[in-house]
Amino acid sequence: MNYGPLLFLGVFLTLASSWCGLVLIPQLQLWKSGGLEAVKLEKTGEFYPPMRSGLAEHGREVYRANGCIYCHSQQVRPKGFGGDFLRNWGQRRSVGRDYLRDKPVMLGTMRTGPDLTNISLRQPSASWHMLHLYNPQITSPGSIMPPFRFLFETRKIRRMRSPDALDLKPPFAPPPGYEVVPKPEAQLLVDYLLSLRAVTPLPETE
Repeated sequence: MNYGPLLFLGVFLTLASSWCGLVLIPQLQLWKSGGLEAVKLEKTGEFYPPMRSGLAEHGREVYRANGCIYCHSQQVRPKGFGGDFLRNWGQRRSVGRDYLRDKPVMLGTMRTGPDLTNISLRQPSASWHMLHLYNPQITSPGSIMPPFRFLFETRKIRRMRSPDALDLKPPFAPPPGYEVVPKPEAQLLVDYLLSLRAVTPLPETE
C-alpha cells in the first residue's frame, strides 16, 4: 500500500493548522477589533501602554544588539499553559495591546533565562541589574547567563571613587586602586529593563 499521499496529507494538515493558529486567527482578531489602540485608564487618565523614555528606547536597541532576545522572552502565557504565574513572571497574561509601542515586538525565541515582561517589578534596583550584567554569578549563583563585562570599564580611581562604580566584593572586585564603572550602553540597557512592566488590567485579559 502506498502511504505517500496519506503522509503528505498529514504533513499538510499539520502545517496548515499551525499557520491558522499562529497567523490567520490573530490577524482575523485584529481585523474584527478594528485594530488595537492605546487605552485611556479611568483611574489616572493616562494611556496604556505608556511611551518609554528616550533612554529606555535606546536601551531597547542595546538589548537587541546583544542578543538578549535569544535567551529571554517577553510574554506571559495564560494560566494552564505553563508555570509563568507560579514563577511570579506576571500578574496577568500578555495581550497584543502590551506591545503597541514595540517595533519590532521582541517576544523572544526561547526561555533559557526567565521571562522579562515584568522584570522591573521583580528587580526594581538599578544596582542589582548592573551587578547581574557584569557577572550573573554575583546576583544569581549557578546562572548560565554569560557575563557582559564589555559593557563596563575597569579604570584607575582618580581623586575619588565614582558614584556609578559597582560595589564588587572578592572574588569579583577589581585590583586595589581600580574601579568598575558602567559604559553608556549598560546604563541604557538597565533603563530599558526597568521600563518593562505589564500589570495594567485590560478588558481582553479578563
